[in-house]
Amino acid sequence: MLLLLLLLLPLAPLFLRPPGAGGAQTPNATSEGCQIIHPPWEGGIRYRGLTRDQVKAINFLPVDYEIEYVCRGEREVVGPKVRKCLANGSWTDMDTPSRCVRICSKSYLTLENGKVFLTGGDLPALDGARVDFRCDSDFHLVGSSRSICSQGQWSTPKPHCQVNRTPHSERRAVYIGALFPMSGGWPGGQACQPAVEMALEDVNSRRDILPDYELKLIHHDSKCDPGQATKYLYELLYNDPIKIILMPGCSSVSTLVAEAARMWNLIVLSYGSSSPALSNRQRFPTFFRTHPSATLHNPTRVKLFEKWGWKKIATIQQTTEVFTSTLDDLEERVKEAGIEITFRQSFFSDPAVPVKNLKRQDARIIVGLFYETEARKVFCEVYKERLFGKKYVWFLIGWYADNWFKIYDPSINCTVDEMTEAVEGHITTEIVMLNPANTRSISNMTSQEFVEKLTKRLKRHPEETGGFQEAPLAYDAIWALALALNKTSGGGGRSGVRLEDFNYNNQTITDQIYRAMNSSSFEGVSGHVVFDASGSRMAWTLIEQLQGGSYKKIGYYDSTKDDLSWSKTDKWIGGSPPADQTLVIKTFRFLSQKLFISVSVLSSLGIVLAVVCLSFNIYNSHVRYIQNSQPNLNNLTAVGCSLALAAVFPLGLDGYHIGRSQFPFVCQARLWLLGLGFSLGYGSMFTKIWWVHTVFTKKEEKKEWRKTLEPWKLYATVGLLVGMDVLTLAIWQIVDPLHRTIETFAKEEPKEDIDVSILPQLEHCSSKKMNTWLGIFYGYKGLLLLLGIFLAYETKSVSTEKINDHRAVGMAIYNVAVLCLITAPVTMILSSQQDAAFAFASLAIVFSSYITLVVLFVPKMRRLITRGEWQSEAQDTMKTGSSTNNNEEEKSRLLEKENRELEKIIAEKEERVSELRHQLQSRQQLRSRRHPPTPPDPSGALPRGPPEPPDRLSCDGSRVHLLYK
Repeated sequence: MLLLLLLLLPLAPLFLRPPGAGGAQTPNATSEGCQIIHPPWEGGIRYRGLTRDQVKAINFLPVDYEIEYVCRGEREVVGPKVRKCLANGSWTDMDTPSRCVRICSKSYLTLENGKVFLTGGDLPALDGARVDFRCDSDFHLVGSSRSICSQGQWSTPKPHCQVNRTPHSERRAVYIGALFPMSGGWPGGQACQPAVEMALEDVNSRRDILPDYELKLIHHDSKCDPGQATKYLYELLYNDPIKIILMPGCSSVSTLVAEAARMWNLIVLSYGSSSPALSNRQRFPTFFRTHPSATLHNPTRVKLFEKWGWKKIATIQQTTEVFTSTLDDLEERVKEAGIEITFRQSFFSDPAVPVKNLKRQDARIIVGLFYETEARKVFCEVYKERLFGKKYVWFLIGWYADNWFKIYDPSINCTVDEMTEAVEGHITTEIVMLNPANTRSISNMTSQEFVEKLTKRLKRHPEETGGFQEAPLAYDAIWALALALNKTSGGGGRSGVRLEDFNYNNQTITDQIYRAMNSSSFEGVSGHVVFDASGSRMAWTLIEQLQGGSYKKIGYYDSTKDDLSWSKTDKWIGGSPPADQTLVIKTFRFLSQKLFISVSVLSSLGIVLAVVCLSFNIYNSHVRYIQNSQPNLNNLTAVGCSLALAAVFPLGLDGYHIGRSQFPFVCQARLWLLGLGFSLGYGSMFTKIWWVHTVFTKKEEKKEWRKTLEPWKLYATVGLLVGMDVLTLAIWQIVDPLHRTIETFAKEEPKEDIDVSILPQLEHCSSKKMNTWLGIFYGYKGLLLLLGIFLAYETKSVSTEKINDHRAVGMAIYNVAVLCLITAPVTMILSSQQDAAFAFASLAIVFSSYITLVVLFVPKMRRLITRGEWQSEAQDTMKTGSSTNNNEEEKSRLLEKENRELEKIIAEKEERVSELRHQLQSRQQLRSRRHPPTPPDPSGALPRGPPEPPDRLSCDGSRVHLLYK
């Protein structure tokens, strides 16, 4: 109404001008416009573009301005509704007053199967108007024939025209075949059968509906079992009389009946089927139902999910077609709404394992689709798994009995109290099956009167009677059928067909009944009855919550208009709707600051020690004792230890100290400092021990090498090791740089009773192919360590003047290698434990650096300080004689070794001499046997013979002499 305010702003001075200003004083002066008109009694005037305060402040309205009369309550304007300000300062139609007059209901101005005559007034009916009612032929009037309008009310109730009914004895019977589930998964027939019988009585008593026919019922107990229903279906079809329509109950039975009915030209009208599959017109072309499809629950559920901000839900269903198709529809709808079904479980008869899985998957918002008997099994398991309370919300079907969880069930082992505790607070979505407006239906009964009448017919309490909630649907199903048959038969007139001519081969009558059923529209006790294109009922959804053991209405939802009516009576155990999942709080596991500070202090002291050792070595580099230890290599060792110790600081930095963007730089600092520190520190020691082993293990070939040592070869070896590291690290950094990665651990429950979980996380330095790069590094570094141990062991007894501290180097190599070989695999195993991994790695670096510095430099410091050997090279030689002593010891060891070798050779020679003597004696004995000795001459003269050659006489002695030569 305020949209024209801007258009009237230029006229504001005119509005605000006092009546006597500017000359003319008359109210109708054209220069002023028209004088404002005050509204009539019980009405008002819309001053377009003006606020209430502006209306009070002005006396005149401009030319061409329009006002509109409105009335309050059930009143209408009599006279002009709109007036316009003329140029002469007057309003249009001022000779006719505008009044707000109370009107009577317009429904009295029409009469079905009759006529209405209005006298004493005009449309609409005003006070004093009179109506007279007349019925058409073949109808008679039921009620008063005249009514007068007074103060908005008619003097008598509205009558109706009723057909002149055929006498009861002459009416023809029309048979309905029905299957009522009196037991089974849904015992809805317990209340629906009495409701159908009550509807038949009401329909058959009406003269205006099927006046020539009487509806009769033939029914059986299907037990909600398709097998049992099959037996009774064929009994209905093959036994007389012919049934004009079939009325099954639960969805599984309706599916069977509807598929078979198409072959028999039968219309199927169900009062209790909710399966979405039954909406398939190609599969079930003659199926109708007064019970809406189960998919009508899904828009309501989605609306509630959005209302409470839930984005993740879980489902559990009984393995039947109705629930499977309903859940498929729900999955499509929640996906469109941006909601995710995180977990979907199903069961056939035992829900124990699916309920456990829901608990394991941390399901919070759970939609349950199962029959009433299975619902008791489910919630018994829910109680055992503690899947209820302030953290959970269950969505169930609303057509269970109100006390379904209190009914004794021998298949479960939970008490009533346990079941009551488990189901408290759950939400149900239920089709509105009873008209909440309590207006009169086509049967002239209100919904409340229907409930009272049905309750009297039942044999037990409504809460203990299956299908009591669906009873209004069954009642209206008979009325829908009766109206469709009445329309098909022409209401007793000549234009319709004869229902008694129907048979299972008569498609014409079936098509006419189908068209009449499809166009049904009337007010029933369940509300407005109308079918959609698939034959399903369209209705509102009732939302209830179990509070204190009883269901309370908390809202309605109209899916056709997306209108949610909320009563704000919902109650939650925790005071508010729970979260759709456990609130996960991500917390990082940071390094213990006490540990970091402690190790950092040790590392800082180590760096100071390395600087002191380096300074000492450089300062005393002119001393011969220092010169003989290759001081430049020792300097590199000290620098390497400093770099390795410096790596402890970035090794302990994490998200507690630095930001996410700085983490890659810290990762690179760790890698480069530790890599270069190892290469310089260990590489220089490895170079020394390698040279000693190379020179002194092959004495004959390397004698000349011992005399001279070329330092550049040592430096080149260290440079090669450092260069390999630099090249590898550079390639690693370029190809696959280190970055921040997050390791996530198992969720932890907090000590407080709050609906949160702690998700511990740990920061790591890693790359895409971290294992490959570590394998390369650990591979060749490990080989260097093992080779260093071997060389140190081989050269432990070697003494050389050129590198006089190689034994200390070997001891340092032992310690470094052992610590590295132990620490590397241990830190990989303990990588998820930040304190332990840091402690092992950092302490290994600190201890190996300390040991290396102490072993290499402290003895030198002690020797120079205690003996004063830093004064001069001559004094060093005179006072210590260290070099001479070392050479004498070396010569002594060599002589001892040569003596042992000579003794071995002498022993072999003596053994050979002994063997040759034995052979000589054997030859002499053989010769004496061949030449017996000459008898001695009596005269005592020597035997004659040729004299022996001189060389023969000294044969044996010369041989022996040659053996010892």
